Amino acid sequence: MKKRFVRLWLVGIFSIIIAFPLISQSGDNKTSVSKTRVNLEHADKLSFNKSINEKAQVLVGDVCFRHDSSYMYCDSAYFYRETNSLEAFSNVRMEQGDTLFVFGDYLFYDGDSQIAYLRNNVRMENGQVTLFTDSLNYERVANVGYYFEGGLIVDSLNQLSSFYGRYYPSTKQSVFNDSVRLENPNFTLYSDTLEYNTESKIATILGPSVIVSDSGTIYTSKGWYNTVENLAILQTRSTVISGTKILEGDSLLYDRQTGYGEAFGNMSLQDTVRKVTLTGEYGYFNEFDDSAFATDRACFLEYSQGDTLFLHADTLRMVTIDSLERRISAYYGVRFYRTDIQGVCDSMYFNTRDSILYMYTGPVLWNANYQLYGDTIEVHLGDSAIDLAHVKEFAFAVQQVDSICFNQLKGKDLKAYFEGQAVRQIDVSGNAESIYYPMEKDSSMIGLNATQSGFLSIWLKDRKIDRLKIWPSPKCSMTPIPDLQPQDRTLKDFYWFDYLRPTDKNDIFVVKKRRQQDVPTRSKNNKFAR
Repeated sequence: MKKRFVRLWLVGIFSIIIAFPLISQSGDNKTSVSKTRVNLEHADKLSFNKSINEKAQVLVGDVCFRHDSSYMYCDSAYFYRETNSLEAFSNVRMEQGDTLFVFGDYLFYDGDSQIAYLRNNVRMENGQVTLFTDSLNYERVANVGYYFEGGLIVDSLNQLSSFYGRYYPSTKQSVFNDSVRLENPNFTLYSDTLEYNTESKIATILGPSVIVSDSGTIYTSKGWYNTVENLAILQTRSTVISGTKILEGDSLLYDRQTGYGEAFGNMSLQDTVRKVTLTGEYGYFNEFDDSAFATDRACFLEYSQGDTLFLHADTLRMVTIDSLERRISAYYGVRFYRTDIQGVCDSMYFNTRDSILYMYTGPVLWNANYQLYGDTIEVHLGDSAIDLAHVKEFAFAVQQVDSICFNQLKGKDLKAYFEGQAVRQIDVSGNAESIYYPMEKDSSMIGLNATQSGFLSIWLKDRKIDRLKIWPSPKCSMTPIPDLQPQDRTLKDFYWFDYLRPTDKNDIFVVKKRRQQDVPTRSKNNKFAR
């Protein structure tokens, strides 16, 4: 694809090069004109009739004029020898060499300026290119024909119409202004200003434009479109709409045949049906296999459940399995924020079918004053809030009571169940350990309770411990607050990672590293270390 992109840019540069003649070959060309005489080659009848035209010869029947290498034919004419000009009527035809032919109902030709003014049913033919209009001026020296009251140019593939237009037969370049319309078998392009080469079939977009097809719509104001290969390079902030997806970027590459779109700078890919958006400084998508990629400040937004999930990583990929399932993979430095949950990890996977976030390598999850971390975390998202957080292999849950007191749960497997946006129950299985601070009704601490068991369940109410169940063969101890030693206040592998926590949707882009003392040593029973 990179080779194709380079090739497209070269095509674009080529279109600029071939457009350079437009600068010198304009209607205001100042090149001196060699003044030669217009010659009458033949006519069936020649006369002077002052009642008709006192300054002209009146010519009738099979009239032919020659000026240098150009020939002009008509049924009748007025020939003004003194001013080196003529008027031609009916079945007018101009021939410039053997490649350019111009037809019309009326012609005024000025031999000194070498400009032909053709009117009514005008047709200019140049190989496979035909220009239709009712008002055409043709400058022989600059070799340009231009219309100003509406015209149409047709080649072997496209037809282009506009109110104003110019065509250069030698370079095959044309310029269109005002109400421009390019019609192709696969699409229609509407523009304010457009250049087009009838040989390369490349359209150069120079003004606000819309490209409409059965597969979608493109909005842009500057770029190139190869109408043969259906390839577009769009330079200004542009938009490609394909079905339910909207791709935007400061510059875009779009291949309509393969369904491939590539965006550079402020990329945004939105799926209006699935209600997800992918952003970054660079990205691409394929409309046929429904895959997408983003990097450099990459962000995934999911807003199907009311509250928006903002997720950032170095690299994001999206793949669609079927109409109901989309899989998102995030790599390196994952940080996400939603009002009810926040999290960090090294890599993450999200499935829109079951709405589960899979967090890998050093995952940490926060909800209000709760923190979960472990080897792997699965976050089950409900319609409007989190339903369940499942911490596997090595699991640790922390609830902050105050600046130095933390309720803690630890085990091999942990499930935290949510009601609304609050934790209502936590189940720990496998080497379950806990320390927590029981409270009096006035919220004063009784002491520190420590337990060990195979399994543990805890129920919470108003974010406080309501009930506790431990089994089988539990070991319990209570230490009064005055007797607590610093080492009594935490379980092994306790860490408080609040400084890593994303605080809002913009904070997900802020790089925050773990302190050295908060990086656990990897062991058989603790895979949380990076």
